[in-house]
Amino acid sequence: MYLTAGFVFDDFDDARNRFAGVDPGYIYSRYANPTVAAVEQRIAALEHGADAILVGSGQAAISSALLGLLRAGDHVVSASSIYEGSRALFLENFPALDIESTFVEDANDPAEWERRIRPNTRALFAESISNPRNRILDVAAIADVARRHGIPLVIDNTFASPYLLRPIEHGADIVVHSASKFLSGHGTVLGGVIVDGGRFDWGAHPDRFSQLTHPGIDGGPGFLERFGRTAYSAYTRSVIVSRLGPTASPFTAFLIQQGIETLSLRLDRQSATALALARWLEGRPEVSSVDYAGLASHPHYELARRYLPRGQGSVFAVTLRGGVAAAKALINAVGLFTHMAHLGDVRSLIQHPASTSHAHRTDAQLRYEGIGPGMIRLSVGVEDAADLIADLERGLAAIPRSFDIEAAFSGTNSPPDGAVAAGLSAGPLVTVSTRTTER
Repeated sequence: MYLTAGFVFDDFDDARNRFAGVDPGYIYSRYANPTVAAVEQRIAALEHGADAILVGSGQAAISSALLGLLRAGDHVVSASSIYEGSRALFLENFPALDIESTFVEDANDPAEWERRIRPNTRALFAESISNPRNRILDVAAIADVARRHGIPLVIDNTFASPYLLRPIEHGADIVVHSASKFLSGHGTVLGGVIVDGGRFDWGAHPDRFSQLTHPGIDGGPGFLERFGRTAYSAYTRSVIVSRLGPTASPFTAFLIQQGIETLSLRLDRQSATALALARWLEGRPEVSSVDYAGLASHPHYELARRYLPRGQGSVFAVTLRGGVAAAKALINAVGLFTHMAHLGDVRSLIQHPASTSHAHRTDAQLRYEGIGPGMIRLSVGVEDAADLIADLERGLAAIPRSFDIEAAFSGTNSPPDGAVAAGLSAGPLVTVSTRTTER
């Protein structure tokens, strides 16, 4: 581990040559560090990319990756079902930089992506597996749209990891990860990574990405001329990351590398256990629905078989019939699941999206995304499946055997079909058994 801020120069000429780029030696850890570089090379190899940049967090990876493409006056098209931090970045931070964003409601509808693209669109953005409903992106279909329009496709591959899915192989141009999650795996550090696929033709439309194709600020050759297929990563590293400063520490890099060494073992175990839990939960009377793409009942089951043959990941949503009261009772009763705003850990985690990660969404937005007050999100760890099922059974047993229909269907839930006609959505309080009432 190179725990150092700077690197000693051999002499006057060595310092001058390193700064001039004649000698590729290290200068300062904000620009590059041997420990960090080793992890970057490993992640680039895992994703089958040309280059990678390790940064301080997943949010830093998303921000830096897009700022390497976007400038004032540009536009980005994004799937609507994305991490809330990404969504807030698009809605609050980018407008301050004169960058516009448009959202696609159905991420797997190429025609909708086509309609949203403008002459100033410079990036398409989506997640390989969405949070929390486990929707699978048809990466190849959206990559075809991006290719036809000469626009790079950026994929957040955090939930899948390069072990389960490599988006670059399906046509994506840039991949980002929150390395705090599955790559690290132990919940000990924050980190993010940007992977450059090295396949996008930046010179096909020189004026669209002038930051890469035009001469540098010193009048010398531009990034495309100097770095060729890795022009984007070279620019993003030297102009965006090194200047804005979201640098990953060598110690963080070391811990992420330690995590990567067990990535395949963890993902195999976690995916298999998640499927076992999802199947068990789907048969429980307290459960209204289970959103896990490994289940035949999931609308993206066939996409999951195509893109995720090794396993469908370990993060999925479960909607309880008893609404927020049921979710609260279960979360407070489990002991093996840890109540935490995190995922991809070796420990199993549980969270209530409507009151935490998605709390700033309107009721209409939550309804559209299918995030009801009874939904909980599980991130399955490496514990024994039988132990986790026993823990969830204890949580389900803690749910009151009856609940009032108004509480169960208030806010983001809608009454069941025919409820209004039956008088269940109005009038005096009605108590209904959770085991017989359908949502």
